[in-house]
Amino acid sequence: MQIDLRTVSIQPLRQTFDHLARRFGDKPASRYQEGSYDIQAAENLHYKPTWDPDQDLYDTKITKIVMKDWYALKDPRQFYYSTYTLARARQQDTTEANFVFVESRGLADMLPPALRDTALNVLVPLRHAAWGANQNNTLICGYGYGAVFTQPCIYHAMDNLGIAQYLSRLGLLLGDTEALDAAKAAWLDDPVWQPLRRYVEDTLVLRDPFEVFVAQNVALDGLLYPLVYGRIVDDFLSAQGASAVAMLTQFMTDWFDETKKWVDAVLKVAAAESDDNRAVLQDWIAAWSARAASALLPVAEIALGANADAAVGEELAGFRTRIQKTGITI
Repeated sequence: MQIDLRTVSIQPLRQTFDHLARRFGDKPASRYQEGSYDIQAAENLHYKPTWDPDQDLYDTKITKIVMKDWYALKDPRQFYYSTYTLARARQQDTTEANFVFVESRGLADMLPPALRDTALNVLVPLRHAAWGANQNNTLICGYGYGAVFTQPCIYHAMDNLGIAQYLSRLGLLLGDTEALDAAKAAWLDDPVWQPLRRYVEDTLVLRDPFEVFVAQNVALDGLLYPLVYGRIVDDFLSAQGASAVAMLTQFMTDWFDETKKWVDAVLKVAAAESDDNRAVLQDWIAAWSARAASALLPVAEIALGANADAAVGEELAGFRTRIQKTGITI
C-alpha cells in the first residue's frame, strides 16, 4: 500500500466577527480586538435607571467629553483579561519575593526607628487613598462608555485594591497591627491627612465619569506616585539606609510607570477630538492638580520637612510638562 500525503489549504468562509470586519476589515483580529471592540451594550436596554429616569443605562451624555467614537480611546498596552492577569501575576511574583527577602533576612528590624516611623506615617495611611482610587475606577467602569475605555478602569480599580493590600502588609511587617490602627486614626483625625481625605471623598461623589478619571488617575496619581514612591521612598528613605522600604514598594513604582502611558494616551486622543474637549480637560486638570498638590504638601512634610514645598513644586512642574505632551496646556 502506498500513502500519498499532501497539504490542502482550506480558506475560511470568514476571517473574523462581522462587527470587527466592519471596523478593521475582513482579516483575522487580535485577541485584544475580539475582547474589547464594539461590545458596549447600546440597544434594547429595556428600562431607565430607577435612580435617574432621565438617564440611559449606558449614557454618553453624563460626561462633558464628547467623542464621535469612544473606541478611539484604546489602551496602548492592549490589555484584555488574559494579558492583564499574566502581567500582574509576574509582578506579584516579584513583589512576593521582595517581601520574603526583606522578612527572612530581618531587614525590617535593621531599619533605624526614625526611618521606620517615617515610612509608616507616610505610607500606611495611603491605603485608604488607594481604596478611594479603587472605588473611583469602579465608577468609571460602571458609568463610562466603550469597553476599550472602561475595561482598563476596572483593571486599574483592582490594581489599587492590590496596592492598598501591599501597604497593609508593609504596615504589618514594620509595625504590626498597631501600625494599621494608627494609620486609620491618622486618616480620620490627623490634620496632616485631612486635605487628602477631603480630596478623595470629594471625588467619590462626582457624577461625570471622565472627570473622575481626570481627578483620580490624572491629577492625584500623577502627583502622588512620583512624590511619595519616587522622591520620598526611592530618594530620601533609601539614601538614609531604608532601601528595604523601596523593595516593598517596587510594585507601586513599576505600576505607575506602566499605567501613566495608558492615562496619557486617553488624554491625548480625547483632547485631539475637539477644542471643546481640550478646554474641558484643561480646566479639570488645572483645578484638580492644584488641589492635589495642596493636599499632598502636608504629607510630604512628614518626611521632607522644610524641603517639602520645593519638592511638591518640582513634581507639579514635571506633571505639567507631562500633560503638555498630550496636547493640553495648563
